[in-house]
Amino acid sequence: MLTRWAGIVAATVVASLAASAAGLPSAALFASLLVGIAYALTLGGEHPLTPPKPVLTFGQVVIGVALGAQLTSGTLRAVAGDWLPIAVITLATLVISLAAGLLLSRATGLDRPTALLGLIAGGASGIVAMSDELGADARLVAFMQYLRVLIVVVTAPLVATVLFGAGGDALAPSAGGAGLAADLLFTAGCGVAGIIIARRAPITAGSLLVPLVIAGALSVSGLTDGAHVPDRVQDLGFAAIGLQVGLRFTVATIRQAGRLLPAVVAAIAGMIVACGGLALVVLFVTDVSFSDAYLATTPGGLYAVLAVAVGGGGNVGFVLAVQALRLFAMILAAPPLVRVITSGGRRGGA
Repeated sequence: MLTRWAGIVAATVVASLAASAAGLPSAALFASLLVGIAYALTLGGEHPLTPPKPVLTFGQVVIGVALGAQLTSGTLRAVAGDWLPIAVITLATLVISLAAGLLLSRATGLDRPTALLGLIAGGASGIVAMSDELGADARLVAFMQYLRVLIVVVTAPLVATVLFGAGGDALAPSAGGAGLAADLLFTAGCGVAGIIIARRAPITAGSLLVPLVIAGALSVSGLTDGAHVPDRVQDLGFAAIGLQVGLRFTVATIRQAGRLLPAVVAAIAGMIVACGGLALVVLFVTDVSFSDAYLATTPGGLYAVLAVAVGGGGNVGFVLAVQALRLFAMILAAPPLVRVITSGGRRGGA
């Protein structure tokens, strides 16, 4: 077993480096997911592997802290003057996501938790990490979430360049952080405190959500001096979640994903069009350009739209603020909303 794990770890490292070089978002998660699927479909039948539960908890904690650290006081200041329309846009995007999930469930017969979480527009890594606890099929959620990210990453720069003349091929520079020691202390502190609280309070996906809230609150307060999860620690967390999901794939799951592909692509396309309509609302109630409004309202693809905004000389602060706030809202709102909608569907069908 140790030999098989060593092989998987080595393959994950190589695949992560390749995915990172290719510019894929959440490269470690994406790569580990593919490695896990490859093992599950070739050797998993005779030699199944399952990561220990503490590995999953570690991955959830790291992703939670990493997402929470993206919410800063600068983010809030960037949208302070337009907080009401941006709040409305965030709520509307959530409604669009949930409506797309319900339509997908009705059209394909896919269970509601999986359909709803699979099409939540933002925070793919966090959504995948919490999907098991919400009664969804994490394998199909990962398939739909990363298909959404892929489609948005491909279409957003194309639409912005062709229609609005924006362009760019470099990501916005990330914050330098407070130094490795402070970053590690920040990550460990938020993680340990989050786990302690989550174990004492009945919070679904608490191992992810509680560290996320703690990290977000500290980041907004400015007390952490820009601390964030170190890149290598974040990669380990992402890889833990990717392997946990990927190692559970089967041939039947792959076939089901293939059958769902046309309907999922159609649902994602509808979300992109609907969110594009929200850009018109932003244009009329704020003083940003149509290009910035469109980039701010795309259903995901944070790093891709930032790259376009930077390259095209757009309002990067506004785009980042709206995308980051939406991501934060989606992750926090998903668990209670999925539970409510799912329980409502069960009562209605009883």
